Amino acid sequence: MNKQKLIVLIGPTAVGKTQTSIELAKAFQAEIISGDSMQIYKGMDIGTAKITEEEMNGIPHHLIDIKNADESFSVAEFQRMVREKISDIHSRGKLPMIVGGTGLYIQSVLFDYHFTETPGDEKYRKELERQVEEYGKERLHAKLVKIDPDAAKSIHPNNIRRVIRALEIFHCTGKTMSEYQKEQQHELLYDTAIVGLTMDRDRLYERINYRVELMMRAGLLEEVKRFYDSGLRDVQSIQAIGYKELYDYFDGKVTEQEAVENLMQNSRRYAKRQLTWFRNKMDVKWFDVTGEAGQSKIIQDISNFIAGKLQLKSNM
Repeated sequence: MNKQKLIVLIGPTAVGKTQTSIELAKAFQAEIISGDSMQIYKGMDIGTAKITEEEMNGIPHHLIDIKNADESFSVAEFQRMVREKISDIHSRGKLPMIVGGTGLYIQSVLFDYHFTETPGDEKYRKELERQVEEYGKERLHAKLVKIDPDAAKSIHPNNIRRVIRALEIFHCTGKTMSEYQKEQQHELLYDTAIVGLTMDRDRLYERINYRVELMMRAGLLEEVKRFYDSGLRDVQSIQAIGYKELYDYFDGKVTEQEAVENLMQNSRRYAKRQLTWFRNKMDVKWFDVTGEAGQSKIIQDISNFIAGKLQLKSNM
């Protein structure tokens, strides 16, 4: 049985995935599936750098604005929805392309992960939630670092739901989440071309800082304030970088300038974690996009790579 063909475009935040994805979608008559765990939320537009209607340039996009900010969203749910989208896009004679930077979410689609089989312990979970309330999230994340350092690198301390899940898996099975996932990961379920964008780290960090400045000018403070004023708190969406930092400002814990600096720093750290995850977990063909002038050549090189991998003819 022939596997369905799939393009995956990954890379750290602010590296330029959006522009490249549109060019590739045009070249290969593709439809784009968002691989970002936070762009699913309605109203979280500026802080998640969500693609605009104009930037889409007529290319269909999926899994954007599908949840309200007070709703939860799991890796298992993402896996199911994306696989359905892949089949649907193929049924219409188009090529699916996942674009994003949430490593575990994307990996869950590509490999045969069975989340429903992962055991749980509600009593233990409640105890961990109590510990978070009493001692704080950093202490619980430190516990995960000791037990499963690989998972801890990819799970931010603010993502309490995933930290607790990783600890719960170890509690129930004696195996770390990393070991559990490795046992399930055998071969790619799709005929996949995994393309990664990277650039000089100093240049990437400059782009991240500049993008945060643009977000603030575009109204990020007002966007986050709407959620804050609505009473939304302690939910999955507000753990996103760009929202939790400004919540600290609204809570009076830091100044606005300190919040912005924290946002820049956390974004840079996230980019580093993304690169580490992709390089350790996936077989990626990397393309350096440091030079803006070489963007068109990069697009051509990626097209040639995908054309050879997928046996498709590029019209670029």
